[in-house]
Amino acid sequence: MNSKYQGSELDVFKGARNWKKYWSSQLRPFIGGSVLEVGGGIGTNVPYVIHSGVQSITLLEPDAELVERALAEMPASNGIPVNARHGSIDSIAAGSQFETIMYIDVIEHIENDRDELVQAARRLRSGGNLVVLVPAYNFLYSEFDKAIGHYRRYSRRTLGALDPPGCELVRLRNLDSAGLLASLVNKLFLKQSIPTESQIALWDRVLVRTSTFLDPITGFLAGKTLIAVWRKLP
Repeated sequence: MNSKYQGSELDVFKGARNWKKYWSSQLRPFIGGSVLEVGGGIGTNVPYVIHSGVQSITLLEPDAELVERALAEMPASNGIPVNARHGSIDSIAAGSQFETIMYIDVIEHIENDRDELVQAARRLRSGGNLVVLVPAYNFLYSEFDKAIGHYRRYSRRTLGALDPPGCELVRLRNLDSAGLLASLVNKLFLKQSIPTESQIALWDRVLVRTSTFLDPITGFLAGKTLIAVWRKLP
């Protein structure tokens, strides 16, 4: 069954290169081997997660039109096999095991988020990593979240509570403390359903770069984004 993605932000955020470099630098140590990106969209994350430890990447996307775009517009992958397929996590046989399964800005779009991660863990090899990136702080839930189909935003407590059975949490931290201000301004004043390209460019060039310095100083305790990594136990 085809699931049409209702958001329109994929192309707007495609050029947020500093942001993609930043979050991927935090998650790259946990990404390797055979990688499955659930909700891979049009494949814009591929260049940022590829490194010598990655053997292959499979993009899994429930919107058939986005799969077609991903196949047509696939960015350079340094010779590493990358493919895109239509479907959800249930369409992957439980016997198909991956070293890494990623959800980048995806589980907030899924009503039963914990069941999704339970299903993902069943397709993860022992010692493999389940990598998740989500928007932080439910008090920041805005017209933008509503417009692109977010059920929720997350706190450390609610994200950590998704803990799939047989896995241990090995990383949980906030990113983009400077961008937190921009989200708050949009929530309280702008009330935009989608940021403009110029706003994205300002955030990416100024606020994200500021966050790369501020976040370590604050111990990664504040920021408009949360990342979590679970490792599957033997």
